[in-house]
Amino acid sequence: MRPLQDVRILAIEQYGAGPFGSVQLADLGAEVIKIEDPTSGGDIGRYVVPEQHGEDSLFFETFNRNKRSLSLDISSPGGRAVFEDLVAVSDIVHSNLRGDVPAKLRIRYDDLKHRNPAIVCSSLSGFGMTGPRSAEPGYDYILQGMAGWMDITGEPDGPPTKSGLSLVDYSGGLVAAVSMLAALHAARRDGTGCDCDVSLYDTAIGMLTYPAAWLLNGDFTPRRTHHSAHPSLVPFQAFPTADRWLVVACPKEKFWRGLANAIGRPEWVEDRRFVDFAARRKNGGELVEKLSVIFQTAGCAHWLSVLGAAGVPCGPVNSIDEALSDAQIDVRGMIVETEHPHFGTVRQVASPVRVGSERPVYRRAPRRNEDADYVLGEILGYGTDLVSQLAGEGAFGAVPDQDECLV
Repeated sequence: MRPLQDVRILAIEQYGAGPFGSVQLADLGAEVIKIEDPTSGGDIGRYVVPEQHGEDSLFFETFNRNKRSLSLDISSPGGRAVFEDLVAVSDIVHSNLRGDVPAKLRIRYDDLKHRNPAIVCSSLSGFGMTGPRSAEPGYDYILQGMAGWMDITGEPDGPPTKSGLSLVDYSGGLVAAVSMLAALHAARRDGTGCDCDVSLYDTAIGMLTYPAAWLLNGDFTPRRTHHSAHPSLVPFQAFPTADRWLVVACPKEKFWRGLANAIGRPEWVEDRRFVDFAARRKNGGELVEKLSVIFQTAGCAHWLSVLGAAGVPCGPVNSIDEALSDAQIDVRGMIVETEHPHFGTVRQVASPVRVGSERPVYRRAPRRNEDADYVLGEILGYGTDLVSQLAGEGAFGAVPDQDECLV
């Protein structure tokens, strides 16, 4: 059995943050059933451009492989009845909606425990289900600014800069996944579920880690650094070489000794200006200026060879294309393929989660409502008459024929 093969998750999710967390669990074998609102066309991620066609997009494929889809209007009486029947035979209800919405949709633990006392209800929202901002929408870009990330990113004389990736979203998804697994463990041990009130804002603040501790307990003020330098360790930053950028890191004294010898400056090891972490930080401007001159005397490949031979942590500043072409990618199996009726063979990055030696099996993301027969028939045991009755009552919305989904 795959690690999470005995776990069923009902996912009321959209865009990236929530789906990124649940796709990690789906890759580990969990049965993730996306509950998609038929009145809005399902997960908005289906319509993100570029590379978008009909109700599918490569954005959606990335976050929803290995999942199933059921169109269900849980605001209708019939849809609510189906949803609660699914809750009774599931382990987790996972959502990423605005913080005040779980209460309105009645998808918190207290709303669902009558159907399943062990159900885990995970809410990943912008600001959480409590507090003065709970009803505010929260998106990655906004939260990178609010949490101080953009203020310490970029060049000192440049504008505030966000990360090139949606790291608050992705980190929030992973925090939600960890919370779900911990709550599920407790529910199976104790027989009682709970709410997991996770927020992107909390995640972004929590990831301030040691700069926050330095600020809260001393006179350190986090600020932007030149060439993405580490706030306290020198050298630990990007340097221009004769042809491209190189990142060099000396987080241990042995790496500094290796660097000094590799660049032909062994006397710097005993130089009082650079002899230890504190001295190098105090005289960082002088040291970085000297290193910058040296690194520009040769190309990046030369320095990678020289520093690598000395055991000094270093690496080139790659483009995304270069990063995905590294031989390490193939060895680690980080590019996987799925087959899609419109996009053909879809290549995408794999989950980095590793459990045991068995590798995940990857299946394309579902078309909207593709798994209705499986969910309603095999899981819930509904007969055709009941399904027709529920459909007539609007439980599933105006769902197109499956053939239409392929157009």
